[in-house]
Amino acid sequence: MKFSSIAVTLSFLYGANAFTPNARLGPSTSTISKVNVFAPIAGRTSSADLSLYMANAVKEGQSVKKVNGSTVSEDSISEKEVRALFELWNSALATGDSRIVASRYAKEGVLLPTVSDQPRTNYESIKDYFDSFLLKKPQGKIIDGNIHIGDGWASDSGIYEFTMGATGDKVKARYTYNYIKENGVWKIQHHHSSVMPEEIALGKAITEDEVRGLFSLWNNALATLDPKKVASRYAKKGVLLPTVSDIPRTDFTSIEDYFVNFLKLKPQGEILESYVTIGKNWCQDAGIYEFTMGATGKKVKGRYSFIYVYEDGEWKISHHHSSVMPEGTMPQAITEQEAKDLFQLWNSALATLDPDTVAKRYAKNAVLLPTVSDIPRTDYGLIKDYFVGFLQKKPQGEILESNITIGHNWCQDAGIYEFTMGATGDKVKGRYTFVYVYEDGDWKIAHHHSSVMPEAFLGPSPKPAVKEEKEEAVGATA
Repeated sequence: MKFSSIAVTLSFLYGANAFTPNARLGPSTSTISKVNVFAPIAGRTSSADLSLYMANAVKEGQSVKKVNGSTVSEDSISEKEVRALFELWNSALATGDSRIVASRYAKEGVLLPTVSDQPRTNYESIKDYFDSFLLKKPQGKIIDGNIHIGDGWASDSGIYEFTMGATGDKVKARYTYNYIKENGVWKIQHHHSSVMPEEIALGKAITEDEVRGLFSLWNNALATLDPKKVASRYAKKGVLLPTVSDIPRTDFTSIEDYFVNFLKLKPQGEILESYVTIGKNWCQDAGIYEFTMGATGKKVKGRYSFIYVYEDGEWKISHHHSSVMPEGTMPQAITEQEAKDLFQLWNSALATLDPDTVAKRYAKNAVLLPTVSDIPRTDYGLIKDYFVGFLQKKPQGEILESNITIGHNWCQDAGIYEFTMGATGDKVKGRYTFVYVYEDGDWKIAHHHSSVMPEAFLGPSPKPAVKEEKEEAVGATA
């Protein structure tokens, strides 16, 4: 069998293990090691290209190899074989394992990476770089390369392009690989990768449609309902001024914290109006968007500004300002009938017999002064606690007399209601006051005061004398 054929066979036999350290297969006059420099590259590498790898499969100390029947120095390498070394590295990227990629570098290898200022000069620091880079699922191809071969070394330099499987982005860069033979294996002694300098001078090219498309990346992150994935769309020094929080969010943790709550609404956004500006390595998209809240079905419009910067080979959100529609800060319109109907939302919550559902009808800073408890209920936990006991009576209410007042984003309904207790059949009247506020896009109970009918305990009160006085006044006039 020809040596190149043996290399092909071994590479397919050991697959991903082709990147692991040598393990002897047994004694022989030409003992073969597990191949640690080749992974199958279907459609990329010819059998002639693979003759390089037979040198690494021959027993250490063997100084010659046969290629097509000719004996040559084991340290010799052809241009095709040098180019094939890139494919080994690229196949290591495809495994997604930073250890395998780092093992392609020599013991004293140096990596000057594309998107890090820090030289990587040992296995651990090289692995550390690829821990992050491999998250983008990169696959590279050489567009323009120049190969030089010396005594025990080779270099390949030029331009390559990566397709990022995680995003679909394509990124070009300049590269230099210097290879040396170490323990019988060709390894990367020096790897220098740099951005295209004209992109630095002129800025990363992007079209208006591509800028608008960046919103979809953020919107898709919302759809995962994972606050970490949303926060990862922001730049390292990104700033978020959110719609419903007074606190500026200026780092990953605080941005993530905001989306922990916002994602509970299951929001999905749509841009209604967009205005794009493009600068050097930055762009801006500002306008109006609308969210549909999957948890409630509500639609909410807002004004937005996204400023994107090109960071670590990807467009990220450097600044995001979202605000309510200013005309929406005018008093929320509500009619008297709609104010009366708010009682039915609360009454329907009672019908569920779920104290949590009832407590959710109250505003964040609500106060409940209940009918049969002396304790003011001033937070969610206390309000819920009251209804744990009250709902055991299976109450259902009906308003007998209602008086409505409407203010600026608040309204009041006060009067007399009557409850039928499903557990006993008893009917109980009470006096009520509901004060509602418009909070987070919904009318909620800010204040609820309920009391027993006092005459049942104190006796009948004197009747108002107003009508009688008026009659006397009419008689005197006559």
